[in-house]
Amino acid sequence: MSLMDFIKKQFIDVIQCVEDDGEVMAWRFPMQDMEIQNGATLVVRESQKAALVNEGRLADVFGPGTFKLTTQTLPVLTSLENWDKLFESPFKSDVYFFSTRQRLDRKWGTANPVTVRDADFGAVRLRAFGIYSYHLVDPALFHMSVSGTVGRYTSDELEGQLRNTIIGHIADLFGTSRVPFLDMAANQEEFGKALGEKVAPLFASFGLALDNFVVQNISLPEELQKALDARIGVELAGDLNRYTQYQTAASIPLAAQNPGGAAGAGVGIGVGLAMGQAMAQGMTRAAQETNPAPAGRAAGASLADELTATLEKLHALVGKGILSQEEFEAKKTELLKKLV
Repeated sequence: MSLMDFIKKQFIDVIQCVEDDGEVMAWRFPMQDMEIQNGATLVVRESQKAALVNEGRLADVFGPGTFKLTTQTLPVLTSLENWDKLFESPFKSDVYFFSTRQRLDRKWGTANPVTVRDADFGAVRLRAFGIYSYHLVDPALFHMSVSGTVGRYTSDELEGQLRNTIIGHIADLFGTSRVPFLDMAANQEEFGKALGEKVAPLFASFGLALDNFVVQNISLPEELQKALDARIGVELAGDLNRYTQYQTAASIPLAAQNPGGAAGAGVGIGVGLAMGQAMAQGMTRAAQETNPAPAGRAAGASLADELTATLEKLHALVGKGILSQEEFEAKKTELLKKLV
C-alpha cells in the first residue's frame, strides 16, 4: 500500500445519520475506504433504527441511543466468521439507518372505476379514494424484503406498490361484502375499517405497520351518477299524479298574484287548463265519494269534468272576441264556487 493510499484510508469514530429528506426510509452510511474503529460510537436518534450487515448477513439491530461498538455490544457479530480478532483492530461492516417515523397523509385512489356486482343496481363501476398512514417497525424484514443494499431508499419507491395493492383489494371487498352501493357510501368509516384490516397483512410482510386507513369518498362515474340522480328524483316524486297536483296547487298563488299578465287568462294557461285537468281530477274522486252523480248525467261524467269543459269553451270565446276578459273572469268565479 502506498503512502497516499494509507493517508486516504480513514477510521470511523462516530456513525450517525441526520435526516435531510423526510421521504428517506433507509440510508446506508458511506463506508468506501473507511473502517470502523473498535470502540467507535454509533448514534441512533429517536424515530430511527440502525442495522449492521457483515458480508451480506444482518448482524445486529439497534434502537434509539448511543452505543460503543465493542464485543460487548455486538454479541452476534463475534460469532460470525472472520471475527476472531475480537475487534482489536478496525473492522469493516455496512451500517444502515432506517426511519421509523409515521408517514402521514398518504393518498390512494382508483385511477379507473372498479366493476362490481351491486345488490340494487346490478353490475356497476365504482370509484373510491382516501388517505392512510404507516411506519416502519421491523428494519430487518424491511431490509431483506424491500430496500436491500441500495444506498438510499425512499417512500416514493414503495408507495406505488402499496396503492396498487389497496386498489386490488377494493374490488375483492366490494364483491364479498354484498353491501349495496348506497349503504356502503353512507358507511364509509366502517368500509375503511374493513379495507384497512384486509390490507394490513401486506404492510406487515414489508416490515411496516398500517396506523390509519380512511375512505374519504365512494362514488359512481359521472354517467352512472346522473342515472342514479334521475332514479332518486322519480322515487321522491312517488305517485306522479299527486306530484303533478302538488305542482299545480303550488302555482295557483303565483298566478293569483299576477292577474293582469298572461296568467290572467283563465288564471293562466298553466292554471286554467292544468287546474281543469290535474287538480280537478284529484277533487273529482272526493266529489264522487260524497256526492254521487245525478241520474241525468252521462255515465262516467263528473262535476269537475263538466266545469273543465265549460271553462275551455268560455276561454275559446274570449279568444274569438265574443266574451270580454271581465265576463270570463266573472263566469269562471261562479263556476269554481261549485267545486267548493
